[in-house]
Amino acid sequence: MEFRPCIDIHNGKVKQIVGGSLKDLGDQAQENFVSGQDAAFYARLYQKNNLKGGHIILLNASDSPYYEATKRQALSALRAYPGGLQVGGGITADNASEYLEAGAAAVIVTSYVFREGRIDYDRLKKLVHTVGREHLVLDVSCKRVEEKYFVVTDRWQKLTEEIVNEALLEKLSAYCGEFLIHAVDVEGKAQGIEQELVKSIGSYAGNPITYAGGVHSMEDLLLLKKLGQNRMNVTIGSALDLFGGNMKWEDVLSVCSAS
Repeated sequence: MEFRPCIDIHNGKVKQIVGGSLKDLGDQAQENFVSGQDAAFYARLYQKNNLKGGHIILLNASDSPYYEATKRQALSALRAYPGGLQVGGGITADNASEYLEAGAAAVIVTSYVFREGRIDYDRLKKLVHTVGREHLVLDVSCKRVEEKYFVVTDRWQKLTEEIVNEALLEKLSAYCGEFLIHAVDVEGKAQGIEQELVKSIGSYAGNPITYAGGVHSMEDLLLLKKLGQNRMNVTIGSALDLFGGNMKWEDVLSVCSAS
């Protein structure tokens, strides 16, 4: 298990929010933490500690009045730590190269590929052709509906028909280098991980997976490590001391790196 750091940017500021509260209308979100530092500060911190594979997420829609400020923060972080971070939020085949040229190790994509409720293979293949499989991370963030987990798009606001399970990961693995999964129902709530989701994909041994959502204690972290068979990587946001939480990130690094 690897610890993958994060930089979430909303309305031009580094924040931790409750994932399910995000609304494009009025650029609203329930905030857990708003940093006084800019995105580049966190990028340099991660670089200093040799943490790679972390993700920057732009949480404003491209037509938001805050989008340009959010994008500037993202680009400044990429330039501060070239080759060390991934970036997602509004990425398409048309703009992906801009972020890679700014220093992104990979681009993270959901809505462009999961279009009108299902996988758009034409767009997916176009992305692979544009950036290369190794520079593409597919975000299969999801919400639970009854007993299944469905991919959500458009900043976690729209349900698709695609069910997150090992079969979906196997199907998509040929097109990307990694997967990112936010468990949106528990994202930012610090009430524990989405155990059934982790169990459902815990045996998958293909592309690396980074899980985000609900980790708020060392017990959560150890449970994720067990259910994910020590292969699933983890992001921790609101619960981390870097973002006002109680989990010391040095302790998190120690637990993740232990065999």
